Amino acid sequence: MRHAVLAWLVVVAVAIASPLGAQTQITTGVIQGTVTDSTGAVVPGVTVEVSSPALIEGARTVVTDGAGKYNVVSLVPGTYTVTFTLAGFSVVKREGVALNAGFTAPVN
Repeated sequence: MRHAVLAWLVVVAVAIASPLGAQTQITTGVIQGTVTDSTGAVVPGVTVEVSSPALIEGARTVVTDGAGKYNVVSLVPGTYTVTFTLAGFSVVKREGVALNAGFTAPVN
């Protein structure tokens, strides 16, 4: 009898855990990259704005680190424009960046 009860409890636990695990699927994406100048040198301190009608807030802004890298996480799927701005440099825009759930789009 104990084995039957234990087996039943295991079946119930698995049945409950399976739907919960299915709900934790990835629903957002990431845009990341490294900013360099025309000579290939990394450029820290660049303001990187990602914008899309898919975002409730319209745009998110980050700044490149000392290695010229940036990372914008938890972006909903959609089409994005990535704008790079730093005083003394031309503004650079990358338009039409398609982002799907679970995808990391490299935009350098």
